[in-house]
Amino acid sequence: MIVAQSPPCSKPKPALAAMTPDLFGLIFIAALLLSFGLRLWLTQRQMVHIERHRHAVPAAFSSKVSLSAHQHAADYNSARQRLTWLQLPVELAGLLFLTLGGGLQWLAQIDFTNGPLISGAVLLLAVMAFAAALELPFDWWRTFHIEARFGFNRQTLGGWLKDLVQQTALGLLLGLPLLLVILWLMQQAGEAWWLLAWLVWSGFNLLLLAIYPTWIAPRFNRFTPLEDGTLKTAVEGLLDRCGEKVSGIFVMDGSKRSSHGNAYFAGLGASRRVVFYDTLLKQLNPDEATAVLAHELGHHHHRHIQKRLITLFALSFVLLALLAWMKDAPWFYAALNAGAGSDAKALALFMLILPVFSLPLTPLFFGLSRRHEFQADAFAKAHTSGEHLASALVNLYNENAATLTPDPIYSLFHDSHPQPAERIARLQTH
Repeated sequence: MIVAQSPPCSKPKPALAAMTPDLFGLIFIAALLLSFGLRLWLTQRQMVHIERHRHAVPAAFSSKVSLSAHQHAADYNSARQRLTWLQLPVELAGLLFLTLGGGLQWLAQIDFTNGPLISGAVLLLAVMAFAAALELPFDWWRTFHIEARFGFNRQTLGGWLKDLVQQTALGLLLGLPLLLVILWLMQQAGEAWWLLAWLVWSGFNLLLLAIYPTWIAPRFNRFTPLEDGTLKTAVEGLLDRCGEKVSGIFVMDGSKRSSHGNAYFAGLGASRRVVFYDTLLKQLNPDEATAVLAHELGHHHHRHIQKRLITLFALSFVLLALLAWMKDAPWFYAALNAGAGSDAKALALFMLILPVFSLPLTPLFFGLSRRHEFQADAFAKAHTSGEHLASALVNLYNENAATLTPDPIYSLFHDSHPQPAERIARLQTH
């Protein structure tokens, strides 16, 4: 049986003492209804908005996107939204089961004899496995029905299952030690545990950023050096003009899973590399592909990755401090029907309820992301050609069946990139 791993504070903080299980329970239910209702409303708005504008190509794209392609994109995005509409109630039911339904307390009552550290880790892994199991059927349907129906899926069932096993194994290999360290700090490091956990968490994210291009990504895809030719010459010239040094320019076999195209510039120090999806190179000419890379270099030039990391570290600092503030409060567990408190339960409950309370803040983070995209576009326009990048984006919108008419309010909560028409208009402005 998992028991309380940290004794409750003998003198609760005034703010903690003022809270009661009934009050926090009401706050949670109100936030849950608001979050669930908002997500349903936004999904419905997106479907209605796409359907309303499916009968005519927006003027900014009418010369390059056919009506049939526009309607194909509308049908594709509507199908994805309908699946989200079905998935939301399942997510809600799963969250209610684990919290108010007593599911977390039921899992915690399983008798592990390896001590609170291992038992706590198993409890957290069980919660993650439960959430993943709820997601799995929707991911399968999205891949083999929606993506396949609209001509994007290239993955076999065997390949999908292989990816699932590899992702799970890699997640355990990297994530389990981190989880054990954080639980150990919660048990052994006293009141400063959250600060030490924040340092460990921040270091872990920096490590992932460093090893992703050369160690993690090759476990899932094949990377081959870009062959000599017009594109390689143009890319090398762009890198020289921007003063960038990379370990290599590679082509990734993205086509083994999907026909969607992309490119990225990733890594730290000597591991930095340029990567083009093979699908993107089939969709764009060398000038357009070089402009797309210039956009990615724009993110590096403006230090967007570093700024996002700083934001992530600042946010995680605040959240861990909040968790430390709440984990010794009996009302936190009682309000969520979790029984006696423990470090593992506190961490599990906090991860479960965080999306409920954070949804209203997502427009702030996506707004910052859209601003970064405009800055990267401006960099690409200055170092290559705005017309080439605009042409590349239109081709990618067309090939990837991206909707050209997203609902503006939906975009505030979901889109990390600017609306297509606004983005193209800025690139074409001299």
